[in-house]
Amino acid sequence: MSTGHDKAVTPKIDLPVGAEPNLSNKERMAIPRQEMPQQSAEARIHNFLEVPLGFDENTARIEALRCIKCKKPTCIDGCPVGINIPGFLTKIAEGDFAGGARILKEDNILPAVCGRVCPQEEQCEKVCTVGKKNAPVAIGRLERFLADWEREHDMVQPLIPGAPTGKKVAIVGGGPAGLTAAADLVRMGHKVVLYEALHKPGGVLVYGIPEFRLPKKIVEFEVRQLEKAGVELHNSVVIGQTFTMTELQEKFDAVFVATGAGLPYFMNLVGENLNGVYSANEYLTRVNLMKAYDSHADTPVAKSKNVAVVGGGNVAMDGARTAKRLGADNVYLVYRRTRKEMPARVEEVEHAEEEGIKFFFLHNPIRYEGDADGRVCKAICERMELGEPDASGRRRPVPTGEFVELEVDTVVVAIGNGPNPLIPRTTDGLATKKWGNIKAEKKSGRTSIRGVWAGGDIVLGAATVILAMGAGRVAAKSIDEYLKTGDWPEVTLDG
Repeated sequence: MSTGHDKAVTPKIDLPVGAEPNLSNKERMAIPRQEMPQQSAEARIHNFLEVPLGFDENTARIEALRCIKCKKPTCIDGCPVGINIPGFLTKIAEGDFAGGARILKEDNILPAVCGRVCPQEEQCEKVCTVGKKNAPVAIGRLERFLADWEREHDMVQPLIPGAPTGKKVAIVGGGPAGLTAAADLVRMGHKVVLYEALHKPGGVLVYGIPEFRLPKKIVEFEVRQLEKAGVELHNSVVIGQTFTMTELQEKFDAVFVATGAGLPYFMNLVGENLNGVYSANEYLTRVNLMKAYDSHADTPVAKSKNVAVVGGGNVAMDGARTAKRLGADNVYLVYRRTRKEMPARVEEVEHAEEEGIKFFFLHNPIRYEGDADGRVCKAICERMELGEPDASGRRRPVPTGEFVELEVDTVVVAIGNGPNPLIPRTTDGLATKKWGNIKAEKKSGRTSIRGVWAGGDIVLGAATVILAMGAGRVAAKSIDEYLKTGDWPEVTLDG
């Protein structure tokens, strides 16, 4: 198996275990950013194994040495959960990986997840001081290294529950926000019961992100740590149907709603109801959570030869790259702007290109046509050109009146998701925004109902894993204060 890119040439550095080489900032800045080995494109399009293969110990230490130990580490400010980044980088450079993992997990219970899927290039690495003149320190890759090292060496520190308070908290939704809040609340000594609508906890981590970006065994491992600490998990429980929010409030001292953004958006085009037209949410859930790549699965995905994926974000990349691995001959990524405006991570776009995804920039579908059996067979797309910037700051796509036809047997619509509507629809007095997101106080996560908090994508809209985790931490702290004092000051709802 190919490991992809060759590693950067690095000055020879003596790396004694238990000590960090005494390097000047000039010497640290001279060390190039270390490349992570990965599967070759030719190999990986035929499997669902993880693409990046991770740093070895020596490479991780060399990369950590690139940190210049700023007096005011802006990388911490760039992290939504405030991880002590210089602290764990120092431990890596010393070769004390167990110590680094302990520092890392003081603020992040899902480092193996965040190290893989969080957009560090827009957060901690974006404000890295080293990055002002050179490539920033590979903080995300080092975060992943520590988490993997700890797990693979059976050195994981257990989550220690606090002294029992006698208070009970219900968490609705087992995604990043819910899992983070559960961990913090258990540490605070509260009894936590988590309700997940699907048959496995993890939320978007298990239904949305493909195996080749985030192996499910990693999510399962992290969930087991919560269970060992005493978090009580109930899967296949749909709050709003199985139980109402009112019933939860009667049984628990506090409720945290973290149900995510699982409502797929469509474009309301002619032909969207044809067989073979999926939302990205359905397509990825079938493959990731329900193993549709197995012909014996209960929810299969039809074998496809020509697939069009509509959208330009990470979910669109996931859909396109998944279709390629399922054996499609041609996968077209249809996006109405240019590459420059794509919201997807640069790394994901590059991986898609390497894997043979065909990008149709400045195109937008206007209708779909079907065959005699009611299955999609054509995507009619209009050529676009860029006009003036819109509210997002990106140039607005303008129709040109020119059209192109794509022969397809599958379409995956990946233009975004809305908030899960079930709890807002079934809960009287719960304030929501225009598009159905729950209104919550930014500084606390408190909602319009006393004793009810909300956070993550159900409040923010479809965002990042680490932002959802940050919301879970904020809510947990506020819930703990409420359970100790009973105080419920006037709520200032955002949005």
